[in-house]
Amino acid sequence: MQLTIKICGLRTPEALDASLRAGADMVGFVFFPPSPRHLNFAAARELGALVKGRALKVALSVDAADEWLAASIDALAPDVLQLHGKETPERVLAVKMRFRLPVMKAIAVETHDDLACVQGYAAVADRLMFDARAPSDATRPGGLGKSFDWRLLKDLDPPVPFMLSGGLNRDNVAEAIALTGAGGVDVSSGVERAPGEKDPDLIRGFIRAARIPSCPSSRAGEDA
Repeated sequence: MQLTIKICGLRTPEALDASLRAGADMVGFVFFPPSPRHLNFAAARELGALVKGRALKVALSVDAADEWLAASIDALAPDVLQLHGKETPERVLAVKMRFRLPVMKAIAVETHDDLACVQGYAAVADRLMFDARAPSDATRPGGLGKSFDWRLLKDLDPPVPFMLSGGLNRDNVAEAIALTGAGGVDVSSGVERAPGEKDPDLIRGFIRAARIPSCPSSRAGEDA
């Protein structure tokens, strides 16, 4: 099975184009005002139209109300909803049933105890994402450029596909895939020159490095 690569937090046509040309399978757009990667709905509509089916569009939200989710869906027409907050399994199921879209649920990981919830989320989500737990004083969730101990996922075998996120970059992504057996990887700050500013060269380098262990003849090599 080919590795799924997601480039998240895209805000410009240039970064989106670099991701698509390099062979990203998913492109993520953030609808969360505290984030430096937040998109307003007008910008999301313009960027979303450029994807043209070349990758799955993912709308990321954090503990969002239905009205906010509906507005983001109207703007982006996403293929997947990514819930990256403290949404319960019950909330995940409610979102999935109301909006009739696949849902990916992020799970914050710091210790093995954080994995106790996996089965509950796997019963309702279409895909899981394991991300580093943010510091207690952080204003937003996610790895914030930091990774967690990937060995915690070594023997994990949930009944739905899972992705790895948090602190990934072109130098460590191959090791992360080998250690965890993840079927997908997600990157945002690891391909940026500054918060919210994607670097096309880093995007291409990340995708190339991620593809090497799983598929040496990947289309990512087209942009080498």
